[in-house]
Order: sequence, then C-alpha cells, then structure tokens
Amino acid sequence: MRSPFRPADRPDPAILDDHKPLLSAIERRKLLRGGLSLGALSMLTGCDVKRSESVQSALLAISSLNDGVQAWLFDPTKLAPTYPASQVLRPPKFNAYYDVIDVKPVDLASWKLELSGLIANRKPWTLPELAALPQTDMIIKHICVEGWDYIGEWSGVRLSTFLKRIGADLKARYVAFKTADDYPSSIDMATALHSQTILALDYAGETITDPFGFPLRLRMSTKLGYKNPKWITAMEVTNTYRGGYWEKQGFPWFAGL
Repeated sequence: MRSPFRPADRPDPAILDDHKPLLSAIERRKLLRGGLSLGALSMLTGCDVKRSESVQSALLAISSLNDGVQAWLFDPTKLAPTYPASQVLRPPKFNAYYDVIDVKPVDLASWKLELSGLIANRKPWTLPELAALPQTDMIIKHICVEGWDYIGEWSGVRLSTFLKRIGADLKARYVAFKTADDYPSSIDMATALHSQTILALDYAGETITDPFGFPLRLRMSTKLGYKNPKWITAMEVTNTYRGGYWEKQGFPWFAGL
C-alpha cells in the first residue's frame, strides 16, 4: 500500500531542532520517555507538524500538562536532602542569562522590598527589617536545567514566615517576584509555604554579594535553579498567573525536582 505521505510532503524532522530548549526541559522532567517523533507529536496533540508555530504550541501544551502533573504530585511536607558544611562551594557558582561583568549592583540605600496584591500590610520592607525576623539555615543542592549542580549554604527568612507576617492570603495561587535584573519569576503557593523555601540574605555565613543576588534572592530546595530569582525588588501575592523570564523562552513553569 502506498504511504499516506509522498516524500515531498514529509515534514523535515529537523523542525524539532528549532525547539531544543523546550524539548530538553520537558525531557528533564521525565515526561518524554524513549524520544519524541514528529508522528508521535502529531498523534498526541493533533498539531500540523509542518508548521513550526504549530509544533511550538504543541510542545508548550505538553509542558503545561507536565506542570500540572508535577503540581499534583508535589508533597509540601517532603524535605529535600541536606548536606554537611564541608561540601559547601565557596563562593557559589554564578548563573544567569548574561555575563557576570554585566551585573548591575543594587543601591542598598534606596533598596526596599515592595509588596502588592493579596496582602494585608503592603508596607515596603528594608534589609535590616528582614534581618530582624527569625532566620533559618539550609545546606541544599542547586540543580541547573543545563545539567550541573553544586551544594550551597543559604540563610534567611522562611518565605512562609514572611507571608504570614505581612498578612498574605495563603489560599492565593501564586507568589510572583520582580528583580533588578529584569528576571521576573513566579511560584505556586504550596512551594512558597514549603519549609525549605527562603528569602535568602546570606551565603555560607556571609552577606550575599552583588554577583550572587544581593541583597535578597529566593532559594528553594524543590525547584530547578532558574526558578530562583536574584536581586529581588518586589513581591506580589496573586491569583493571576505571572509566568517568568524563562517561561517566556519556552521552559516549564513548575520546574520541580
């Protein structure tokens, strides 16, 4: 029987090469097993695999499904492994979408953490005020979507403690962050309330320095590295999905480990 596709009609398999970052991110979340073919993509999603924009839409749909499954499986009481102080990398590894020489130092004299959204007390917070709250310390592994990792010691305020202190609506769906380096991000409320999610002020017993997110960055044990924004300037509690910098590049939003 003649094949339903003539050779000239066959989509170029290289079309998936245009979406390698998204494919890689989905595969790292273990949703795709045994590889993805154009035929399988077409059967799974009904997309026109000869159109690049259709492939992108289909892959994003798979990524969104993956996010939902991870959120459903997430256990807010399960703790990530911790490590001895002897394994802490000093200083931490710099990671960003730009070179370290392009880091723009934050002016602490004018810096404040701005608050908005579903929060009872939206008064901005200064660094000394944050430092005066109960602090916690954790030695966890930072895992990058690119495949590398390192063990770091982070100290700061549990985000759950801070959210309760400012009267945030803990039934809201999201906590979103703005940053001085235009690297916005957002997380689900369950992750925000996890005991290993902190607003980090120190690294290995010393104040976090400029290349690594001074004066405030988010550190989570349950997310990939790109979900941990640095140089935080504002926080919003909301029921509106805000996405993030990397999500706009096609990476998964939930990005859980």
